[in-house]
Amino acid sequence: MKQYGLLLVALMGLSSLTLAQTQYHSFLPGQIWKDDKGVHINAHGGGILYQKGTYYWYGEHKIGGDAGNQARVGVHCYSSKDLYNWKDEGIALKVDPKEGSKLEIGCIIERPKVIYNARTRKYVMWFHYEQKGHGYDRAASGVALSAKATGPFKLLKIFRPDAGTWPLNVLPMHKSTPFNAMGAKFNGGYCSNDVDSVNFVKRDFEGGQMARDMNLFVDTDGKAYLIYSSEENSTLHISLLTPDYLSTSGKWVRVFPGKHNEGAALFKRKGKYYLFTSACTGWAPNPGRSAMASHIFGPWKELGNPCTDKDSLTTYHSQSTFVIPVAGKKDAFIFMGDRWSPKDAIDGRYIWLPIEFKGDKPILRWRDEWTLDVF
Repeated sequence: MKQYGLLLVALMGLSSLTLAQTQYHSFLPGQIWKDDKGVHINAHGGGILYQKGTYYWYGEHKIGGDAGNQARVGVHCYSSKDLYNWKDEGIALKVDPKEGSKLEIGCIIERPKVIYNARTRKYVMWFHYEQKGHGYDRAASGVALSAKATGPFKLLKIFRPDAGTWPLNVLPMHKSTPFNAMGAKFNGGYCSNDVDSVNFVKRDFEGGQMARDMNLFVDTDGKAYLIYSSEENSTLHISLLTPDYLSTSGKWVRVFPGKHNEGAALFKRKGKYYLFTSACTGWAPNPGRSAMASHIFGPWKELGNPCTDKDSLTTYHSQSTFVIPVAGKKDAFIFMGDRWSPKDAIDGRYIWLPIEFKGDKPILRWRDEWTLDVF
């Protein structure tokens, strides 16, 4: 009887373990996606790093309710061998409980991205940072460093990029015309008039350019770039990083001035560069955007909404955050989107879809379920 009891306990333990460790063999966009502990993956606004056969997913750790829209825990990290099943690797960058610290609980840490520097053998994290209690006024970049992919990452600095440098495609008026405060008309927090006539570039020349929604991209030659929404969210900037990936180099361009792009995700295919972005509508989804260029600094050509079917006007109720090149598969890319839930931030869902191409134009189609076999 005693042996039977022990067997029963063991079976019960095995049963609970099996329930916790959900095994996935496909992607189910918009549904609850559990990690190896049976918990909904908590990595919002995230990005993927592929290193030596392992994918690492970094994203904002949310908590329930409206409070989850600020940083209460930090940046979460998960690892996977197959992209379907993810192991919880813990908090890679932690907020600081100390009042007044830069990463004080309640600050804003958004869209964390990590890249590996083969020269320094370090993992470099960039993120959009806002100081606690100051809304979105700081509009800065945070940089953290780690010797391990899973962290812990140590904060190095918080700053605005490209201070004291003009864009490569600077206009003569940027250097000669002062900032026009009277011309800066805002609608819903975004500058609604001609941004060049306002001249935010000149206004922020000394202190650095505003940097909100951001992403990182490492080119095939090892050079890395920061892509960020700037000039009161009216214009994208693409900036070459220094060889150690810790700072901007001073070589940068303005992309689509006055077009109000957020959620930029950049990738490269067959020698061409591609961008997915969204419009600026706060937490509410909007029609996706895409663009292409032969050089990362442009000129960039707008290609329109990549979504083609039902719910295309809301990008399937999501916003772009990253594009994953699938290792070991030719011409295989995955669109990563976030389905935000600002009233209960922890319930945010993930929209992953395969990217198709019609000529040079990227295409997204909704799929309730799909596998990597589509590539």
